[in-house]
Amino acid sequence: MITFTPLSGAARSSQTKPLAYLLQVDDVRILLDCGSPDWAPEPAHTIIPDGSEEPSYHWETYCNALRDAAPTIDLVLLSHGDLAHTGLYPYAYSRWGLKAPAYTTLPVQAMGRIAVSEDVEGIRDEEDVGGEEEAKPDSENMDVTDGPSTTPPPRKDSKKGKYVATLTEVQDAFDSINTLRYSQPTHLQGKCQGLTIVPFNGGHTLGGTIWKIRSPSSGTIIYAVNVNHMKERHLDGTVLMRQAAGGVFEPLARPDLLITDADRTSVITSRRKDRDAALIDTITSTLSSRSSLLMPCDASTRVLELLVLLDQHWNYSRLRYPICLLSRSGREMLTFVRSMMEWLGGTVSKEDVGEEGTGNRQANKRKRNDDDGDEEALGAFALRFKHLEFFPNPQALLQTYSSKDPKLILAVPASLSHGPSRNLFADFAAVPDNVVLLTGRSEEGTLGRDLFEKWDDSQRADDKWNRGRIGSNIMMDGVLKLRVRYVVQSSLKPLLTFGLKMNHKVPLQGAELEAHQEKERAAKEKEAAHQAAIARNQRMLEADEGDSDSDSDSDADEDEVRQALEDDLMDTNGNGGEDSGRRSKVDKGTGDVDWAIDGDDGLTKQLSYDIYIKGNVSKATSFFKSAGGHTTRFRMFPYVEKKRRVDEYGETIDVGMWLRKGKVLEENAESDEAKSYRLRSLAEEDARKAIREPPFKFVGSEVEVQLACRLLFVDLEGLNDGRAVKTIVPQVNPRKMIIVHAPLSATNDLIESCANIRSMTKDIFAPSVGESVQIGQQTNSFSISISDELLASLKMSRFEDNEVGFVTGRVVAHANSTIPILEPALVGPSTDTTVAKVATRAKVLGARPAVKLPHSIMIGELKLTALKARLAAVGVQAELIGEGVLICGAGAKGQLGSDTLEDSVAVRKTAMGKVEIEGNVSEVYYTVRDEVYNLHALVAA
Repeated sequence: MITFTPLSGAARSSQTKPLAYLLQVDDVRILLDCGSPDWAPEPAHTIIPDGSEEPSYHWETYCNALRDAAPTIDLVLLSHGDLAHTGLYPYAYSRWGLKAPAYTTLPVQAMGRIAVSEDVEGIRDEEDVGGEEEAKPDSENMDVTDGPSTTPPPRKDSKKGKYVATLTEVQDAFDSINTLRYSQPTHLQGKCQGLTIVPFNGGHTLGGTIWKIRSPSSGTIIYAVNVNHMKERHLDGTVLMRQAAGGVFEPLARPDLLITDADRTSVITSRRKDRDAALIDTITSTLSSRSSLLMPCDASTRVLELLVLLDQHWNYSRLRYPICLLSRSGREMLTFVRSMMEWLGGTVSKEDVGEEGTGNRQANKRKRNDDDGDEEALGAFALRFKHLEFFPNPQALLQTYSSKDPKLILAVPASLSHGPSRNLFADFAAVPDNVVLLTGRSEEGTLGRDLFEKWDDSQRADDKWNRGRIGSNIMMDGVLKLRVRYVVQSSLKPLLTFGLKMNHKVPLQGAELEAHQEKERAAKEKEAAHQAAIARNQRMLEADEGDSDSDSDSDADEDEVRQALEDDLMDTNGNGGEDSGRRSKVDKGTGDVDWAIDGDDGLTKQLSYDIYIKGNVSKATSFFKSAGGHTTRFRMFPYVEKKRRVDEYGETIDVGMWLRKGKVLEENAESDEAKSYRLRSLAEEDARKAIREPPFKFVGSEVEVQLACRLLFVDLEGLNDGRAVKTIVPQVNPRKMIIVHAPLSATNDLIESCANIRSMTKDIFAPSVGESVQIGQQTNSFSISISDELLASLKMSRFEDNEVGFVTGRVVAHANSTIPILEPALVGPSTDTTVAKVATRAKVLGARPAVKLPHSIMIGELKLTALKARLAAVGVQAELIGEGVLICGAGAKGQLGSDTLEDSVAVRKTAMGKVEIEGNVSEVYYTVRDEVYNLHALVAA
């Protein structure tokens, strides 16, 4: 049975992002995507409940549901490398216990890591979201005990607020992801045993994936969201639609369940030619008028299409204006992309090495910057972008180019909610003729979405973005409540006023700095006391004192010795020099010995002297107790026998002792070069840690920003429009379908379109957030065991990852087994009687009843190109002469004689699943027929 529950991004929802869905196949719980919302929505979209000072965010329901479900999830599948699909995975992995195996493609892992790192750094640089102290590695505060090792529980966090991970958590989370190639079947193990997952190209983003999940009991499940069937400049279209074959990709056709989105079902996308022309014309005219453009973009995925388009236009028009990319990870992103050229498509391919070509490779090597770090990488020319410059922040941009210089600026993030794009937006708003060019709609509740809606509302009814037309740029009007992160000062007369809340980071001074330092000192003292307590507990554990009643006498003796030694030490405090000298000699003599190796660290440090008879010996008690009281004695050798902890298997192992011994042995076996390198690395790490940022605080204030720029939207999201969705889904023809990630109007539009198609399924579900849909609860599945005798007689044929065969038998239930057994069918006595009666009759032609012979079944899709290759391997020449026709034998050599036609065989694909082999009976005919059989899985009757 299949249970599907949207955690976020459901159908008929006003908040379609982020995407996260919980799919349960039998007992296996699968998380499909784990996106994050935009953590800095506009104040107008934030609700403050009555009687509360803290705002209530729309993502709290989603985050609470994911927090509760994370420890129970068995498998995670990520489809795209943007924030809407992978943004919350590092936080859930580190804090909420989402430790299930995660799978995705290599580009999605790399692009997701870059996108989340960029978002995390931008948020933490402007807001106090906490979590730095909690995110420190637990190993710093853990002590090694002699008990069994246990997995530390996930870190706890607040039930409200912004769930922003740290950079360390982001790196650890994405390092744990397993990467796959396209069309690579993976058979899962453990609790997921029996499931097979296969990724396919989904388009839209680099490495974007359509997931195919096969279950032996629930059938085939296809998860396809945010796909694009159109070929772009840097990507090929999805394999879901094969334009050459004119239909759906066979491995993805007719699934038992299709999970797809309908976000753009009501949208008609304009032609790519018109969109590119509008974008290029706006950029060229703006730069020619000595003005600048701001294009908000994402950090890793769709920005590649923009860069390729702009680079081609710059090279063709020979423009000299700079293209500035404001991103901390822009250079790293391009380095990753250049190393993954096999995942690219479109006009950027392995053969596209730019204008220089390979002839000038050595000359160009000397001209490249050393910062690229990937000189020998495939595609180092194709994606070099010689007009592109990188800047980590707006301040670095202003140091290089004046605000009056014409330039094209690509700034992250695309939502304009924080970071460089938001900061630059305030500057651009004050300069007339500057253009803010939007290429996406952004998430609901962000500044980017508000600007898009303002632009769309200003267009005529026929020029709106979803009507297949390109609108015109507008002058922004109205009042928006925004938040920027720095002070904007200008002396120009305001054309339009925006109320802005400024948040920025300033260093602490005066009393605040002293209070902060005092707080740090107190925290260090508390940490030191905590470490001392841990060390003391460690010594006590290693001393391993027993706690049974039978050992009370020895415990008393040990306490007696310790008390006596303490009394002696108190009596000799007056002679401090002698005592300190004696201690220094002892320490000096044993400086090179690791007493903790033998597990006697605590007892050795507490019993510092072997025999000590000075002091007030009259206070010591006798070894033998007397009824009349204590008698005076001299002290004996102060030794206490240590008791060992034992269990049913014998003495327990001190894990800490063995770990320390192993560390010492590794250090002793380490070579001088390795030891010097390790010490140098530790010194460099300590030096980096020594450079600390001065104490700071976040300050917020209200400012006014003057607006005078123009606004234009050009759709470059790279997604299917309504016409494509309504064409592809009926051709996939699923048995059941679930719609996600769509507003109310788009959901109803797709359901209505599918209802008008007779062959389309009527089992279409559109669950809301938190609503569970159960599929297959009426399906009865049974387990059966095949007997050894029947299994030995079966002829199995391999098809894809399965073996299929035809079987006839009878089901027998045994008393000693709960699973019925399929045994060979026995011939009944009635059949023998009938045969005997027929034998006694006279033999008359046609007197026997007609018996229907069983037919064999061939499974698979014949590919004429594969058949041609197999025939060439066996020495039979073949040529494709038309659509779906392959000529084999002498006719493929171009000879038209009658003798050659007798040795020719034609193979035709007349319809889906139908193959015709036409030719004379000859050796070529039987060879071709055998090869056709070999390309299918034959299920013999």
